[in-house]
Amino acid sequence: MKSELKNYGYIFLGSLFLAYGVVSLFIPNALVTGGTSGMALLGHYLFNFPVGVLMVVINAPLLLLGTKYFGKHFTLRSIVAIGFTSVCIDTMVALGFQALSKDVILAAIFGGIAIGIGLGLIFSGHASAGGSTILAKIVAAKTTLKASTVMLIIDMCIIVSIAFIAKNIDLALWSLVSIYITAKSVDMFLTRGPSKKVVHIVSTKIEVLCEAIVEHLGKNGTIVHGEGIFENESKRMIFLVVENARIPRLKELIQTIDKEAFMVVMEASELLGRGH
Repeated sequence: MKSELKNYGYIFLGSLFLAYGVVSLFIPNALVTGGTSGMALLGHYLFNFPVGVLMVVINAPLLLLGTKYFGKHFTLRSIVAIGFTSVCIDTMVALGFQALSKDVILAAIFGGIAIGIGLGLIFSGHASAGGSTILAKIVAAKTTLKASTVMLIIDMCIIVSIAFIAKNIDLALWSLVSIYITAKSVDMFLTRGPSKKVVHIVSTKIEVLCEAIVEHLGKNGTIVHGEGIFENESKRMIFLVVENARIPRLKELIQTIDKEAFMVVMEASELLGRGH
């Protein structure tokens, strides 16, 4: 029960972010979105069917597909997410929410961020906002692709198709920018951002460095054995995942113990296992 309440908390908060991005930034600047609404708009242009009817027709089989892959609880949460988002959008419009910006560039950037955060929250609640997000979660579950990448590909195809039919290239291009920003925001949110760094340290004083690291930074780390490409000399390397705030302390330790040590610091974009 506690876990499910947490899921719905993510969903409701995500729906608010998503709705606000659409109402205050996308709609006032006529930016085109992807997902279910984009698919419905494309079908409307091609076959002149009502947009609302098309949204139901598109979402229904996708929700059933989601049930097959993720279970009935996923479908129920997704229905709540779709319904609550729709209610939030209509309510915000009825209350007369003003445009946050009439500049299409700012709207594309910050609208993409708001919608990306909203989708990231909904994904964190183990649900979907419908449309391409369901397909994205299915493909991501079956392949090595990230959900945000799949969403980006699908939405780009929708936007490009609408651009050719509606013959409004400028807005379509800015819509593509916003979709790219949305995908990156979703990715950043789901991985919680690069809050940690991956560090590789090559040194001739591995034992002393390990003792200092354990004492000052913690016990998690690995010694990797390898060979240099010159004369096949034996080398050892320390592999660490370190909090961003502790990187300066790590540099200080290395400089104090071995000034000849070689250190490489990289972003840890996603961490799985051992509490992550």
